[in-house]
Amino acid sequence: MNTTDLDWLIVGGGVHGVHLAARLIAEADVDPSRLRIVDPAERLLHCWRMRTSRTGMRFLRSPSVHHLGIGPWALERFAGKRKVRKRGLFAAPYSRPSLELFNAHCDEVVAEFRLHELHVRELATECRPAADSVLTTLCSGATLTSERIVLALGVDELTWPDWAPRRSPRVVHIFAPRFETADSATRFAVVGGGITATQFALRLASEGKAVHLISRHAPRQHQFDSDPGWLGPKRMAGFQCVTDFCERRKMISSARHRGSVPPDVMKNLRRARSRDELTWHESEVKELCSARGGISLHLEDEVEIIVDQVVLATGSPQRRPGGRLVDRMVDDYDLPTGTCGFPIVDRHLRWHPRVHVAGALAELELGPTARNIAGARRAASRLVSRLALESSGSCRIRSSKDVRRSDRASAMAGS
Repeated sequence: MNTTDLDWLIVGGGVHGVHLAARLIAEADVDPSRLRIVDPAERLLHCWRMRTSRTGMRFLRSPSVHHLGIGPWALERFAGKRKVRKRGLFAAPYSRPSLELFNAHCDEVVAEFRLHELHVRELATECRPAADSVLTTLCSGATLTSERIVLALGVDELTWPDWAPRRSPRVVHIFAPRFETADSATRFAVVGGGITATQFALRLASEGKAVHLISRHAPRQHQFDSDPGWLGPKRMAGFQCVTDFCERRKMISSARHRGSVPPDVMKNLRRARSRDELTWHESEVKELCSARGGISLHLEDEVEIIVDQVVLATGSPQRRPGGRLVDRMVDDYDLPTGTCGFPIVDRHLRWHPRVHVAGALAELELGPTARNIAGARRAASRLVSRLALESSGSCRIRSSKDVRRSDRASAMAGS
């Protein structure tokens, strides 16, 4: 076994893990040689890139101030001056960046802070926090000892309807690791009512495929996946005053616009339907059967659809991420959780004196935006402000005024 002594270990190399690493290095003067990011993928941000490319996303749903760089306007500066920048980099409203621009900026952030050199390409299987350190065991048997750890874990579990077989090449989940559409398939059913299902169905339709989009509800239009007020004190002030974590969970659930699409995607959906490029079914699948030349879907409204392949865009269950890694930490170290199973943490996202959380694991503290890019930025600000308090100004950290200014920029972008 190899043991490396670190100041910080970040478990998760997605949007949250990459942004946290950049902010710790840039704002908290953390020595890069004493920081590592553990993630089993071949490169950082692998899941982000895989998922967004599969759906056919062209522009992000979030505004330009939500990115993985340092200052709130870093992405705008990266795009160049408005008078000379190339067209198509941003879309109205809220100056939403193209996926191509956003990813190029992510590459710059990773390169600037040399984060690829800090990437440990392994799976963390166990974390054992103690009084003065955290011992993390990797799937290879190697161990990493760090002064602190951040659990920045994404949601990997996928929702499979009861009627959908899991081992059939004709029924696939869009976010499954080995997802692919059959080369010979020309007729598709896409199951789901949110932005992922809609964008993927539109992508298939643009390729000349026959597409049926099946959703339990009518199309829901929202610019963002929660009210922009949750980015600032308008909503968060009341949320922070609630001490009952069951009530906080209810507030989070009611605030999220699950299964919704922004106006530009809704416009494209309506156009595709009016041109008969795509068929919408407001129903549920009752049964799936084999059929001559394909598979048959029987819907609750008695409609039968025959297709070559079914693509599930049914999201993920609303359960605590982290699997056995987090389950063992809860059981072995009696870490506090709400009745929903999610961590109860302090203002600085500490679940244990040596363990911080980000992303979905932080939502009982950060609210409904915790999982988003905006949530990654807020989590980083919380950690940086904590380190500023601890260092009493001895580190090269931005002032709390600067941190507040960054948060205000995020809030204003969606107001």
